[in-house]
Amino acid sequence: MQQITIFVISDSSGETALTVAQTAVSQYPAVQASYQRFPFIQTDSILDGILNLAKKQRAMIFHTLVSPKLSQRVREFAAKNLLHQFDCIQPAMAVMHQATGLEPEGVPGLVHNLNDTYFDRIAAMEFAVTYDDGKDPAGLLKADIVILGVSRTSKTPLSLFLANRNLRVANLPLSPKTQLPEELWQVDPKRIFGLTNRPEILRKIRQERMISYGLPADSAYSNTDKITEELDYAQKLYKKIGCLVIDVSNKSIEETATLIMESVDYDLIPHPLAD
Repeated sequence: MQQITIFVISDSSGETALTVAQTAVSQYPAVQASYQRFPFIQTDSILDGILNLAKKQRAMIFHTLVSPKLSQRVREFAAKNLLHQFDCIQPAMAVMHQATGLEPEGVPGLVHNLNDTYFDRIAAMEFAVTYDDGKDPAGLLKADIVILGVSRTSKTPLSLFLANRNLRVANLPLSPKTQLPEELWQVDPKRIFGLTNRPEILRKIRQERMISYGLPADSAYSNTDKITEELDYAQKLYKKIGCLVIDVSNKSIEETATLIMESVDYDLIPHPLAD
């Protein structure tokens, strides 16, 4: 069974692109697809964050973006990084233009009603991109949820998935050689989630990562002893913090996100997106 990852990117709900992708995959019984959906994408910064994530995972991209500028951004990024992409809307709009001679409105989501949830989701996605990978420790104090984990434990895709549920998420990479920000100790442990994985699985993921960069699979980054050291360090930190630990081995992003959402005491965190 061949495994592939498909990113569905849309400036609306993403149902159309998801249906197209699923219909195409259904014709290939030997292919097992993992879908990651990113709806309501309308800004360059959020799109760039998702595209960089697609690059990391070597994902195929199916997209419905009515903005020619954003669609072109996807096509150019995919071509530059040798990713496969399929535009599900611009060709259809081009045919409509040719048939009618009229210009499209270029307004996303005209077939859906916009509400506060829509704008909350956009803000949450912006937050996840801004405070991804420990870029700014101040985000730990502003976040609804903080995700910790060593490299390649799916912190970024998980953060973006939870952002699609209107939660502000900051994530922080862990390493025995990296100093922890003081802000981490000011966060309620019940809002912190520590990710872990099995050394052999993490080693394989990191080897594939190195290969995708055109580098040798075996390196210090994918060394089993080093990975075990990192995981032990993370486990001790989780115990010290007193946070919930989630083993992501053999779990999809959706499963891990569900565990987090079911474990969060929403009375202990600010209302999503509240200042």
